[in-house]
Amino acid sequence: MASPTARVHIDGMNIHAKSATRTLDIGGMTCASCVAHVEKALKSAPGVRDARVNLATERAELDLGPEADLAALAKRVEAEGYEPRRKTFEIGVKGMMCGACVAHVEKALQKVPGVLKASANLATHRATVETLSGTVDYATLAAAIRAEDYEPTPIEAQNPLADRAAEAAVLRRNVLLAVAGAAPVVALEMGAHLSPAFEMWTHHALGHQAVMMLAAALTTFVLAVPGRRFFTLGFGSLRRGAPDMNALVALGAGAAYLYSLLATFAPDVLPEGARHSYFESAAVIVAFILFGRWLESRARGRAAEAIAGLARLQPKIAHIRRDGATVDLPVEEAQVGDLIEIRPGEPIPVDGVVVEGASHVDESLITGESLAVAKKPGDSLVGGAVNQAGFVVMRAEKVGEGTALAGIVRLVESAQGAKLPIQALADKVTAVFVPVVLALAALTFTLWMVFGPQPALALALVNAVNVLIIACPCAMGLATPAALMTGSGRGAELGILFRRGDALQRLAEIKTLAFDKTGTLTLGQPALAQIAPASGFADNDILALAAAVEARSEHPLARALLAAAQARGLSVPEVADFAYEPGLGVSGRVDARKISVGSTELMQALGADASALAETERTQAGQGASVFYIAVDGVAAGLFAFADPPRPQSAAAVAALKTLGVAPVMLTGDREATARAIGARIGVSDIGAGLKPEGKVAALQAYAKNGPVAFVGDGVNDAPALAAADVGLAMGTGTEIARNSAEVVLVGSNPEKAATAVALSRAVLRNIKQNLAWAFGYNILLVPVAMGALYPVNGVLLNPAFGAAAMALSSLFVLGNALRLRTFKA
Repeated sequence: MASPTARVHIDGMNIHAKSATRTLDIGGMTCASCVAHVEKALKSAPGVRDARVNLATERAELDLGPEADLAALAKRVEAEGYEPRRKTFEIGVKGMMCGACVAHVEKALQKVPGVLKASANLATHRATVETLSGTVDYATLAAAIRAEDYEPTPIEAQNPLADRAAEAAVLRRNVLLAVAGAAPVVALEMGAHLSPAFEMWTHHALGHQAVMMLAAALTTFVLAVPGRRFFTLGFGSLRRGAPDMNALVALGAGAAYLYSLLATFAPDVLPEGARHSYFESAAVIVAFILFGRWLESRARGRAAEAIAGLARLQPKIAHIRRDGATVDLPVEEAQVGDLIEIRPGEPIPVDGVVVEGASHVDESLITGESLAVAKKPGDSLVGGAVNQAGFVVMRAEKVGEGTALAGIVRLVESAQGAKLPIQALADKVTAVFVPVVLALAALTFTLWMVFGPQPALALALVNAVNVLIIACPCAMGLATPAALMTGSGRGAELGILFRRGDALQRLAEIKTLAFDKTGTLTLGQPALAQIAPASGFADNDILALAAAVEARSEHPLARALLAAAQARGLSVPEVADFAYEPGLGVSGRVDARKISVGSTELMQALGADASALAETERTQAGQGASVFYIAVDGVAAGLFAFADPPRPQSAAAVAALKTLGVAPVMLTGDREATARAIGARIGVSDIGAGLKPEGKVAALQAYAKNGPVAFVGDGVNDAPALAAADVGLAMGTGTEIARNSAEVVLVGSNPEKAATAVALSRAVLRNIKQNLAWAFGYNILLVPVAMGALYPVNGVLLNPAFGAAAMALSSLFVLGNALRLRTFKA
């Protein structure tokens, strides 16, 4: 006999008596003192026998008793100021068919030590599992899923469209087999009731017992071949004490089948008036439910087409220049730095920059923008866009999983697999629904046996089977994920990417939407709007002199001056003695003359009288323009007015938000006069100007008192506001920091997409509410009918076959309603 301290290895865990050894990855430790703090915190926790922390590996090795809670240990580490690292697994799950299946998978995964959160999705057939890094691996999670009789698959092995097509093909074959077996049974059983002549003919030709035996054989085939999945999965779930939808079908069809076998082969066991067969009900139940599953599978495949459509944008072949020649290679072999030829009409294989040639590129399938975009050397190209008439050569900068298209696919998949807060109610109901249905079926059977008329046994059986069949929770499980999957896919087609699924629900509830100004509502590219020369000076002369000095500056307005000089074909002279005066401007010498360009304060510092230009400055400032002065040898020579015009779609975006009942706001760091001028042009009156990043956050907090707030921005300085808002929307043309701080990415530069995102989120949420109302309402109304509530009123009982049809139609209604989101218009 082994000693009590003997160690054995079970499922990757070292078991020492009643203790297990686990590891926990911890970040943020920098010294031996950190190690001591973490060890002390861990050792004082309930269930921890010993803790050994290694600074080099950033890992804690723990000897745990059965009462230890890894999640609680992680919180202790966090309380000490260190970071217990997390790892997220994405696992494909085959075999989930209803909301109860989802609940079982989630419950099994959450029982695994080290799992913090598990979420399964019926529409995508995936589970997302957040774990404490170092405590659990893929194999352990897969084993937990497999123990529930579902099949885990690596995400890399998943091909959503191919998987749906294969599933639909198997279901179609099973439907055909089930119909082939059930149709003769229905004809034999129901034909006799509908036509006495038919009954006489079959009994004369075959004999009553032969008819019954033929029906028994055909029904056995239907249940054993196409319907076998319901029994293997259903009885497996019953054995584990976690019944699911398959259990309801197996019990319902199985009870009808076994009762019919007794009526056929051992009729003396049953009372005289109860010797009826229900072979047609058992066979038709399986046929109808398989038919509904087949249609569901096809519908889910259509919902998955958004991702597949994006993936299809990626071309298979790239014309790559290698060793002095152009060779056609699989796009997977493209490398960063490769020169790739793009011929007219071809899709662009990877992300990069034009180095030769010029063309127009259709980016509509990536950005949602309908107009083709002109491309020349130096301009960026996005993989998946389509080259139109010209021939260009690009240099690859991002390939494979690093491309924008791959990122979009990942975002859409992530959003489709998310859970919305509204789904919490459905999950709670579904978790207890199947046991409640089993209890109701048992209650129905008992009540009919005790209080029902003769033949009580037959009536009790029929009504109990009705309850089992009609109360399937499929529609409840599909209500939210089907709408979310379709809606987020449609969003991707419109250039709206939900990085987090729950952002979709929160966006639907916003009361205020705040925009950054520069680069969001405006083009973000200041242009020279007016030159006002002083007396004795000419436009082109002062522009050339100003451009000469500003050529050394990095200021955005300096680049606008240079661009204007180049556009006029002016020769820009060389500058000497260049100097930058912070807060004032720049100066230098051009052909022995001192040239100074900058603000009004610079003119005052030089003693240059600019009063003759003051009225022009006031007029331009009132229109939202920024002004630079130029002085030549200390004399005010003129001024330049710069404007950052609104984007063409900004006014329409603001109008659309007002129509939706959302208050538009502008928050900017620019001057109030400029902000007011832009606001007047696009229809925004609620404006916060001169705001630093922390000022924008404070403003959002003030607006949040009236309800949820969203913020749209594109710059580094917008990141705090994007993170602070209830929903952050980042323009896809903005900085990576902004995009990473937002829950929603608007591909391209069109602010109208913010309004479209709000409208889409509301459409999805409305669709979900419709689905849930149908799913719950269906069961609330029809379960009492299935129990026989109408019988005392009008003598009507529901046929189990019709119950199966109603159950299938319930799920199809939910899926069909969700698929309407594919037609959503911007």
